[in-house]
Amino acid sequence: MNIQENISLKEYNTFGIDVNAKRFVSITSVYQLQQLIKEEKDIFLISGGSNMLLTKDIETLVVHINFKGISIDQQNHNDVYITVNAGENWHEFVLWCVSLNYGGLENLSLIPGNVGTCPIQNIGAYGVEVKDTITKVEAIEIKTGKLVSFSAEECQFGYRNSIFKNKAKGKYILTSVSFKLTKNNHKLNTSYGAIESELSSKGITNPTIKDISDAVIAIRQSKLPDPKEIGNSGSFFKNPVISKEHFEKLQSDFSNIPSYVISDTEIKVPAGWLIEQSGFKGKRFGNYGVHEKQALVLVNYGDASGKEIYELAQKIQHTIKDTFDINLEIEVNIIQ
Repeated sequence: MNIQENISLKEYNTFGIDVNAKRFVSITSVYQLQQLIKEEKDIFLISGGSNMLLTKDIETLVVHINFKGISIDQQNHNDVYITVNAGENWHEFVLWCVSLNYGGLENLSLIPGNVGTCPIQNIGAYGVEVKDTITKVEAIEIKTGKLVSFSAEECQFGYRNSIFKNKAKGKYILTSVSFKLTKNNHKLNTSYGAIESELSSKGITNPTIKDISDAVIAIRQSKLPDPKEIGNSGSFFKNPVISKEHFEKLQSDFSNIPSYVISDTEIKVPAGWLIEQSGFKGKRFGNYGVHEKQALVLVNYGDASGKEIYELAQKIQHTIKDTFDINLEIEVNIIQ
């Protein structure tokens, strides 16, 4: 292992925030990681860097999870079981599945980040959550260095949530994720209007999983900035879920407020709509701001600091609270 000193993390986070790692090491195997944590207990993990906002230099050892590999564990006529190492790029893995006609992840195309971080916040898009396909997550317990396994049930998945964001936070390093995908009789999810419209515009009435993946990619590219061109971390806030009574009260003041029914008592309201109504969409503050096409996305146009972007997020939260009496929860991990 080659531990380096004073390394910029600008290339290791999708926001492109230029903070410094006092010490840095890239790990390419589970064994290396197990050996490392015998010696280093105080570490800072980074993988695809897609769900974090760095607001300061990192004084502890930064460990870049960089082990690769995809294996087919077993398959039958209908299903295939696959294990993917944590350092694999998520979108490249999805495209690999689509190319082999393995169904289940096509709606999650073009989500930034690596496979190892996908279970942590239970990534989701266009009516699909990754929990729907995960069978197992393997991880190293930092305290003991032992490799342990979590079933999908033990991961305690919720909306943009899992055990790894709660009681297991900081206790484990995820090393691989296992999936069950379909080979035949795919359960296609085209219920989101944007997908239906995209397919319809191409004259597709009987879509394949590749058609759906292509549609999702086209939609995301039309609305979301490429992190390689404009620093961002995708959706910065969660869509809030409020009570039916609260929603009906808001509806009397904002008749055009969009919504999604969660249950008889709960309604989900699009955070992007709330932010746009509050006047933040497309607003720029020097080198940072809110994206012009998608109000959920905060962006770094150049050399903005993580602290500046976080302060903008807090300003948005306060405005939404004052205007709609809704607590807007940040989805991105703030490192401060």
